[in-house]
Amino acid sequence: MYLGLDLGTSELKALLLADDHRIVGVARAPLTVDRPQPLWSEQAPGQWWQALEQVMAQLRGAHAGALSAVRAIGLSGQMHGATLLDATGEVLRPAILWNDGRSGAQCEALTRAVPRLGEIAGNLAMPGFTAPKLLWVREHEPEIFDRVARVLLPKDWLRFMLSGEAVSEMSDAAGTLWLDVGARDWSDELLAATGLRRGHMPRLVEGSEVSAQLKSELAARWGVGSGTTVLIAGGAGDNAASAVGMGLVEPGQGFVSLGTSGVVFVSTDRFLPNPAQAMHAFCHALPKRWHQMSVMLSAASAVSWAAKTFRFADEAALLEAAASVAPAQRARCPLFLPYLSGERSPHNNPNAQGVLFGLTHAHEPADIAYAVVEGVSFGLRDGFDTLRLPADMPLREVALVGGGARSVWWGQLLADIFQVPLTLYAGSETGGALGAARLAWLADGGTVAEVCTLPPVRQQLVPSLEGADGHKTRHARFQALYMALRDQFR
Repeated sequence: MYLGLDLGTSELKALLLADDHRIVGVARAPLTVDRPQPLWSEQAPGQWWQALEQVMAQLRGAHAGALSAVRAIGLSGQMHGATLLDATGEVLRPAILWNDGRSGAQCEALTRAVPRLGEIAGNLAMPGFTAPKLLWVREHEPEIFDRVARVLLPKDWLRFMLSGEAVSEMSDAAGTLWLDVGARDWSDELLAATGLRRGHMPRLVEGSEVSAQLKSELAARWGVGSGTTVLIAGGAGDNAASAVGMGLVEPGQGFVSLGTSGVVFVSTDRFLPNPAQAMHAFCHALPKRWHQMSVMLSAASAVSWAAKTFRFADEAALLEAAASVAPAQRARCPLFLPYLSGERSPHNNPNAQGVLFGLTHAHEPADIAYAVVEGVSFGLRDGFDTLRLPADMPLREVALVGGGARSVWWGQLLADIFQVPLTLYAGSETGGALGAARLAWLADGGTVAEVCTLPPVRQQLVPSLEGADGHKTRHARFQALYMALRDQFR
């Protein structure tokens, strides 16, 4: 039996996985985000521990026998968060999260200080990453910066509390801007640019390796392991963990995620950065594996915004209205730029804004609904086009995951716009927690072939050639509209 812990932004999820791939139990505990000032996004790490105590109590109450059989624990979670500890291991301030936007000036300073940043880290400096956050702390909270003895990512702080060990793994560390992503090691040059040294960083392991052991007193309190040593795997950042949970670990396998944000993720067998178009190149959770990832900041959240703003009953009602627009009528719909929170890939433009363009008296709510869903789909296609797969690494398989994947109509629209088949798999909603449990299984001696299997196929969405020219025409207008308005967003 294996336990996966997924520390998200809005909840902590725990999942028990049997070694026949059955999900035995799932428990959740909510989390809240503090926004004390504009652009700020923080969480107190103590809240994470309270949530962990809650899910462990839930599992012990409902699945005590399974919990006592756990042999290893895996961790996944939100990336990029800066959790700062002093020399005694105490937290110095609330963790600064991935969606915190206060460090824009520090990103510019870091880029000037290290012209090779993209070459080493595989990514542009963006406020979401960890390193600019530390530059902000050094500038605005120097008394705290001077006391920093260790910087941990959110899930790695949980590991520290579970084991007493300061350890991270390659996929999450790749999102700090301190890792030499090609070499899979900390970069002394990037650390120095933020006033830090290797001693401030946790030890590195691969996601499928043993990183530590669960404290015996915690194992006894929670009824984990029946007195045997419980291993803790390296784990993974949230998207890499989701890929492991879906079995998408071989080169050319990937997914499109229709969550709050939108992600296009493809596994690779080498480091292939493309920072010029704000594509992320990270280590995967398995040895000798990397991945490329594009991120748009408003995907399903844009649909939620439109459903509320235009008074649809809910997101499902908006999608139903959008689906009612006949293909022959789509050319008359408005265009929608989905940049409600700025944008990452491919524009790296925090000032980008949402736009509804081309409205007339003839337009009805269904036309606006279609425009919004289409605009998000075009934004994902732009991110997809930033991926750089070499000729000897063809795109093999793309899954569709996330809450938006519940709409088969939207999935088919994406397949038509991407002109790539999309696969809907059973159980994709378990995401990072399942991947974390699978990484625990690997750390306990399981093989990739045995553990990282693909789930059963629910449906295959094959792109239609009918209407492809219409999608291309509207996509070109969508791109031209952004370029025409880009300077106005400033």
